[in-house]
Amino acid sequence: MTKLNIEKEKRQEAILLSLKRLDYLDREQIQKLHNLGKVRNTQRVLSNMSECISSFTHDRKNIYYLNKDGRERVGATKVRKKTAMINHFLMRNDLYIALGRPSSWKNEMKIAIPNTKISIVSDSIYIANKVHHFVEVDFKQSMIKNTAKIKRYRQLSEFNPNFVLIWITTTPYKKKKLQSLCEGLNVQVYLWDDIK
Repeated sequence: MTKLNIEKEKRQEAILLSLKRLDYLDREQIQKLHNLGKVRNTQRVLSNMSECISSFTHDRKNIYYLNKDGRERVGATKVRKKTAMINHFLMRNDLYIALGRPSSWKNEMKIAIPNTKISIVSDSIYIANKVHHFVEVDFKQSMIKNTAKIKRYRQLSEFNPNFVLIWITTTPYKKKKLQSLCEGLNVQVYLWDDIK
């Protein structure tokens, strides 16, 4: 195998592993994550990977995910298909990239609050400077659901206040609302448009 082919294999493997970790990625996200340069080069790389990845179009963007062969190649167990919830995934991935791609990042993690029957399913969790960071994605979530989730984070803070709660949302109004609902917690709220 030539050096060029080895590099190509490594790059493809890295892209497949990103899809395993992040579920769905649009072309721009893949371009950023893997330093693929111009759009044309990225399209070429992705088209050469068609035996391992599938795609669908959403808001005039191609969205990529692992197909059966791709899952087998990187040992992924989650089966992904076209979904109406795609913006939730894209927002979370843009935040992952904007936060510097934390190596401990895990999606859809359940947190049990000790000595209670209460648990929270966080959209993502990562650890930075020995502090847990819990990520919540608010694409079209109702404020009632967000408020209920914040209440559970407040209960968690009674047990262990040393964490950061991070929200990503879509409008300045929702950003202000989340900031005020989270008053007293260590919170950061991002607008999707600001980090894309």
